[in-house]
Amino acid sequence: MRVKSFSIFLFLLIIFSCNDSESEYGRDFEEIDRLITEMVSQGQELSDALDTIAHQYIDHINRYDSLRETADFSKYTFTRAYSTNLPGEDSALSSVMILNTTPDRDRALEEAAATNFLDSLFSRFQKSFPLVVQVYSNSANQVSRVYPAFDHKNIVEPNLDVKDFNFYYAADEINNPSKGIVWIQDAYIDPAGKGWILSLIHPVYQGEKLFAVLGADFTVDDFIYEYFDRYPGDYLLVNGKGDIIGGEDGAIELLSMPALKNHVYRETVKSESFRISDFNLFNSKSLEVRKMAQEFLLNKKDRFEFEEEKGINKAICKMVPGIDWYLIQIFPEQ
Repeated sequence: MRVKSFSIFLFLLIIFSCNDSESEYGRDFEEIDRLITEMVSQGQELSDALDTIAHQYIDHINRYDSLRETADFSKYTFTRAYSTNLPGEDSALSSVMILNTTPDRDRALEEAAATNFLDSLFSRFQKSFPLVVQVYSNSANQVSRVYPAFDHKNIVEPNLDVKDFNFYYAADEINNPSKGIVWIQDAYIDPAGKGWILSLIHPVYQGEKLFAVLGADFTVDDFIYEYFDRYPGDYLLVNGKGDIIGGEDGAIELLSMPALKNHVYRETVKSESFRISDFNLFNSKSLEVRKMAQEFLLNKKDRFEFEEEKGINKAICKMVPGIDWYLIQIFPEQ
């Protein structure tokens, strides 16, 4: 009887220990779920606002003849491919380009004047969402309008074809038959030093014909650190390839990544010496960190226990809905 009683006691002890462990993980996941919910909610708000502009754009374009008749051709003047206004000269103006790849320059000049209404829409949108770096339209006729104005003459190659870029073709008839809003899945490092950039795009149809693609670029930096700074804990945001898009500096150091510039990851990203490959989980010096990356990103596990890595107890992971991003929380040893 004693043996049997001991066996029952041991069984119950194991069950309760497992339940305690699950309960502990449950509390951890409550926090990370709340953080993701807030991030997704903010992203949805931005999507809804861009969708509103897209529908206003469509309404205008489907009255194109009246727009053309009342168009102000004097608002912008052009030297070859570029509008002549300078960045900072007039905050109400965009940078407008009529690229050399246009099949009909006269019609493109007409289109540029007929779509001047976009300037005020773009300005209001950016004021409502300060994290937006720029909002823009790229048309099938190779007319590109970007707000706010920037040094387009020295940055944009006049012979490019906007249809060759994912900020156009990801929203076209083939890749986006639903004709709705699209997140471009791959964030990229802005060459002007703004850190990680993500793009949201929306097709604009004139009847059944794709007229243009509307887009907004925003900084991931502002987007995520707004939440990281408010939530206690060591968080990382990584893409499906393992690149660290954003993260608390303590978490990055615990994972045996390279030294940070001024001990701040966001400053490291903006430095000229930054290399994405240096801050990829699969390139960590730690075998266990690389194993964690495999479990989370490839095997789709949501928790990982560290056994040998000094200073780390465990980590949990949740995928951000709608995009190939993963939010990871690192738990240091107590």
